[in-house]
Amino acid sequence: MQFWRALGSALFILLTSQNLTYAGTLVIESWRADDKLMWEKVIIPAFEKKYPGITLKFSATAPTEYDASIATRLADGTAGELITCRPFDVSLSLYRRGYLEKLDGASGMQYFPPSSMLAWQTDDGQDSFCMPIASVIHGYLYNQTIFKSLNLQAPKTLTEFFTVLEAIKKNSNYVPVALGTKDKWEASQTVFTNSGPSFWHGEDGRRALILGKAKLTDAPFVAAFEFQAKLGNYLAKNPNQQSYADSQRLFAQGGAAIFPLGSWDLAYFNRITGLEFGVFAPPVPNPGEACFISDHMDLGIGINRHASNKEDAYKFLAWVGSQEFAMLYTNYATGFFSLSNHLISVQDPIAQQMLDWRNRCSSSMRLNAHLLDRGIPNFEHALWDVNALLLNGKIKPKNAAKKLQTELAKWTQPRRP
Repeated sequence: MQFWRALGSALFILLTSQNLTYAGTLVIESWRADDKLMWEKVIIPAFEKKYPGITLKFSATAPTEYDASIATRLADGTAGELITCRPFDVSLSLYRRGYLEKLDGASGMQYFPPSSMLAWQTDDGQDSFCMPIASVIHGYLYNQTIFKSLNLQAPKTLTEFFTVLEAIKKNSNYVPVALGTKDKWEASQTVFTNSGPSFWHGEDGRRALILGKAKLTDAPFVAAFEFQAKLGNYLAKNPNQQSYADSQRLFAQGGAAIFPLGSWDLAYFNRITGLEFGVFAPPVPNPGEACFISDHMDLGIGINRHASNKEDAYKFLAWVGSQEFAMLYTNYATGFFSLSNHLISVQDPIAQQMLDWRNRCSSSMRLNAHLLDRGIPNFEHALWDVNALLLNGKIKPKNAAKKLQTELAKWTQPRRP
């Protein structure tokens, strides 16, 4: 009898000590190694001030290793309680495999409009598995010193845009557009899906493509490819040898007048002493037309379904949905914009200007991100290749449209937008 009592006491002590190990501690898994200082110096202290009994730890994995690493650690039970979520299929796969909590009705989720939830929902829209955090917005930076010296104004229409580019090209002291094609992805993500929504009318065109009601060979999509091809006339020589980092340096050093922008670039250019820059939204095809922007859902956060400390994880999630978090994140992760419906004030003037575009332009997302990337080969990489060829002058716009539509038609079926 004493043996069983002793054993029971030992088990009780063991279980209690294990619970104490996990209680009050949360680990946030992320691929955003660059955000580590912000989390440790700003976000975590703000949360722990409100919840002094909970300790947060930020754990970053290299971006190229994160997807495989987090899936493995969720499977073997070594992942943290909070999982930073990539948009669309990568996180959907984790949910389908039983690794993420269903979050519908969770405290904090009520502050996000339905449009912001799309990147972290099942195809039928019934289950939400990550809380939205932030999006990135696309536009065009311009060197204010160069524009002033050439008496140029930020363009609002395509005609004005190419008039500006032609004036810069004739001056010959500057490259009109800091853009290369060596890395390929920026040809698609910072140009095609930046200005493209202006041609295919944002979400209307994207949904029509998914449903099979539109094709890439239709006039609006061909017009976007024609824009890309025409833009190629205003790049530096040998753009196929120019990397994304080269383009950043070219603009930062004053060698180029315009930089196709992903808002994440703001943090980089803000560090460049003496660089004065402004920003303009994607020019509309014709005067008076409605404007469209790429306001792409970038990251969310979910809860490990097998976490030992879900109670505190849900407390943190509710705080992530708060106005306080939205303000902190948007202001300290410059260029990443809260997806909540909270009113926020942005300290960075260029970031605020881009955020204001949401009030006058219709927001859309990258054309291929939702559903269309499920084929083999991956449609995103097909877009990279073809858009790089367009900028390099190696393929005609109509042929680019035919090539991509052929690839899409091999596997895609009309789906729920």
